[in-house]
Amino acid sequence: MEGDTPLLVTACAIGLPSPHNTPTGSYRVSSKIPNKRSGTYGFSVNGDSVRPSTSGAATGRYVGFPMAWWVEFTPGYGFHEGAVWPIPRTHGCIACTTMLAPKFYALAKMGTPVNIAQTQPEDATIGKDLKRPGDYKDPDPAPSYMISDRVFQPAHRAVADRSPVAFLRGAS
Repeated sequence: MEGDTPLLVTACAIGLPSPHNTPTGSYRVSSKIPNKRSGTYGFSVNGDSVRPSTSGAATGRYVGFPMAWWVEFTPGYGFHEGAVWPIPRTHGCIACTTMLAPKFYALAKMGTPVNIAQTQPEDATIGKDLKRPGDYKDPDPAPSYMISDRVFQPAHRAVADRSPVAFLRGAS
């Protein structure tokens, strides 16, 4: 929002119940990293074997889960690209669809205020008829892809380099 004007309206995924809930409160954007990987959740890589793991339990080389278009609002929590489930599903971060994450990244500047709450006043007005994405139904990418640099596709990079004003006019 910019004042009373919505700049970007989208469904997103939130954290599971405790201990993975999304923290509520008032924050500010504190860092932005286009090609971030998780330091906690990811994959254990041993030769051709790639298995889900946490950084402390990885046997072999640890590769963090990709969190493209990272916009941090408090240490360890941020907005990033991911499937948007209709139920709480993340480890506390806020996941945005592949098409919207780079747009949000472009709009959010360092220091931008972030208010995380169970509901927002706009939910009853501009959010009530918002179409929910079905990307959570897509098959999971192969682990070999998730640990590769291909996961940070250059095609998405061009979207975030465009002026945020274009997003306000409905350009994609």
